[in-house]
Parts: sequence; C-alpha cells; structure tokens
Amino acid sequence: MEIFLIKALQFALAISLLVLLHEGGHFFFSKLFGVRVEKFYLFFDPWFHLFEFKPKNSETTYGIGWLPLGGYCKIAGMIDESFDTEQMKKPAQPWEFRSKPAWQRLLIMVGGVLVNFITALVIYAAIMFHWGETYVATKDMTYGMQFNQEAKAMGFQDHDILLGTDKVTFKDFNVDVYRKISEAKRVDVLRHGKKVSISLSGDINLLDMLKNKPAFMVPYMPNTVDSIVKGDPADKAGIRHGDKILAFNGKKITTYTDFMLAIKAKQDDLNKGMSHTDSVKILTVPIVFQHAGAAKADTAMITLTPDVKIGAVFTNVVKDYKQTHITYSFLQSIPAGIKYGWNVLKSYVDDMKYVFSADGVKSLGGFGAIGNLFPAQWDWYMFWKMTAFLSIILAFMNILPIPALDGGHVAFLLYEMITHRKPSENFLVKAEYVGFAILIVLLIVANLNDILRALGYM
Repeated sequence: MEIFLIKALQFALAISLLVLLHEGGHFFFSKLFGVRVEKFYLFFDPWFHLFEFKPKNSETTYGIGWLPLGGYCKIAGMIDESFDTEQMKKPAQPWEFRSKPAWQRLLIMVGGVLVNFITALVIYAAIMFHWGETYVATKDMTYGMQFNQEAKAMGFQDHDILLGTDKVTFKDFNVDVYRKISEAKRVDVLRHGKKVSISLSGDINLLDMLKNKPAFMVPYMPNTVDSIVKGDPADKAGIRHGDKILAFNGKKITTYTDFMLAIKAKQDDLNKGMSHTDSVKILTVPIVFQHAGAAKADTAMITLTPDVKIGAVFTNVVKDYKQTHITYSFLQSIPAGIKYGWNVLKSYVDDMKYVFSADGVKSLGGFGAIGNLFPAQWDWYMFWKMTAFLSIILAFMNILPIPALDGGHVAFLLYEMITHRKPSENFLVKAEYVGFAILIVLLIVANLNDILRALGYM
C-alpha cells in the first residue's frame, strides 16, 4: 500500500503541474489577445466542484474539479468540451475567441502544447545541470546480453557486448537500443574480445522485440544466488550464497532471466483461478542447485510463498559495471537538455506507427501503467525526468488532429486560414462530440488494458 501511495502521489503531482501549465498556455495567449477566460480549472467538474473562487474584479473563476482526467480553460466564444452552445447563439462580442483573427486563435490553441514542450526542455536542461548524466555504457557491460532464439537465429550470441549499428554508436542500454537495432542493416558487437558485425534486415518489428517472452535481448545476469531470506523456501532447501540455480520446475536455468520467466509461468497458472488444492500443487516444485565448488548438483522439492517467491536474491552484476558520469555547466546544460528532449519526442513519434496495430492497441496503458513508471521510493531525479517525459507526451497527444483536442481545433483553423472559409458552428459542435467520444473510448481501452494486465490476462 505504501508503494502504491508513493507512486500515486508522484503521478498526481506531475499531472497536476503539467495540466496547470498546459491550460496556463491557453490562458496566457487568451489574455495577450484580449480574449475573456471564464473558467480556469484543474480537473473536470461535471455536476459539482471541490473548490472554486473568483477574485474581485476578475473575469475568471478558478477552481478544482473532482474528476482527475485533466483540466480546462473555458474561453469565451469558443466551442470546446464544455459544449456551451447557448453562448454561441448570441451576437459575437469583441472579447470573444470567435471575434479574433485566425492567427490569434491559432496561437491561443497551440499555447498549451507549446508550454508543455518548453517545460520538458527546461526540466531536461535543469536535470543535466543539477545531476548531470550517469550511465553504464553498453561497451562496459562486460557480461554482455542474453538473446532469445529469434535473435540467435539472426547471428547474435549470449554474452555479445553491443557496440553500435551502421548508423549510430550505442551509448547506454535503453529502449532506444531496441529501436536502433530494429532499423539497422548491421549491428557491431564485441565477441570474445573481437569486433563482429551482424547483418540484419533493417525492418525488425519493435513491438515483437519487446513483447516476446523472453525478450529479444536483456542484460546478461548470471544464475548465481547472492543472498537468501531466512526461513523462506530457498533457505529451507539448503540454498546458500554463491550457489547456482540450474533448473526450476523441470526447466533449465542458465540466467536470472530464465528463472524469472519460470516464476512468471507459475504466477500465470495461479491467476487462472485454481482451487486451493490445485494452488498448493502449483506452488510445489522441484529445484536443482549446485553449491559453489561442489562436484554435483542437489535437488529439492520446495513450496513457493503465496506471492510465488523462493526467497533468494540473485547476484546483480550491473552494479559492478563501470559508470560514466558527465557534468554540464549551466550553458552546456541548455543544448544538452534540448537534444535529449528532442530525441525523446522523435522516438515517441517513431513508435506511433505501432499504435494502429493489434499489438499496439494491447500495449496502450492507462493511469495505472503511467503511475507505475514512477519509482517505488520518492526520488526527485526520477520524478522530474518522468514529469518531463509526460510533458512531451501530453504535448504530442494534444496536437494530434482529433476533434476535442487542441490539434483538432488547430486543423480547423488551418483549414480556415488556407481556404478563407470558416467551418460552421453546427459542424464544430458535432466534431467536438465525435472527438470526445473517441477520447472516451481510448481512455476505456487503455485502462481496461491495465486491469487485464493486473489480472494476468495480457
């Protein structure tokens, strides 16, 4: 429960900050061009609100709604998610949105996206200045990678150390490495101290690389036990520090990843709704292990804990890898932050092509998936890094040409500026309803995916 609360608090704080800044962008340009803002709200307030006040001599009512799905800035004379069509039936006033030139209305609509993107770049620059960059270079991952059968069929071997592709040199290991390999015609690795080049097709499906079990590649983690929890199944079986797990439930174990996949299979079995007797049977498994320096292996029957654990911590070789740290001055941090933010945006845009596939729809995540991106312990570095990432996502998603989003309004304004014909108010209202319906469906699908994942069905 504590972990859930810490993640939820970080998520709520980040989203609240970004929503306020986004709506503040609309608010700023509205005021700049003399457009009246009637309401400025964090979260939505259908039927009632949690808090509301209107400063003396102010045209704007400020408040907090109860539905945490975003926020809104109700701009006078504009068809938006409030669906206030009564105001649109009255004669246009000079302080209304509809009375302003198209270029001013365009700036008002892109104001939120612009502020979110600038916010992300500012945060990334601040991170570079305050913390710098600390990472393990792929060339310094001396145990190399563990590859699945598909990767091995392409020419990769376990313990290969990734160097780069025909286009880029790898920096550190993250999802970008998968992306670069998926697009590469050649990947260079260090194998037994020698550089080896592997020829590829240049069009490997990125989603398949990530979703396959086991994944296309993961850092190689040995099957060596570092410590055990006293009184847990591993302890009772006689497993000790330095032992190697060789088999689990009849499956050969050569790495930590192999073991975790075998544990995941047991968790999936339990999630199928077995009886208590069946559950006990599922949790009772044979395990083969070998003491350090021993000539032969030992076999024991163990009963896993109810949360499907044996009570063993495996050796983490990553913490012993050489780390690279880069320090940035204030002036250096600005271009470094901009470059980092631009690469994040570019990668996100590149991956959008997968959203329209069946697997892409299944990969959509809702509030639960986003909240889980935050660490289990409060960490300001990770908080600000995640906030910047979410700011970029919020900016990009809002600029998509979907009615009810900023991008939908921008598309209609560009049409007006090009053709000198303004879409009818009746059309705009209907488009807003369609766009709102699309967003609700996406919201339901994304959060349903979260629930199905939690239940073990995805």
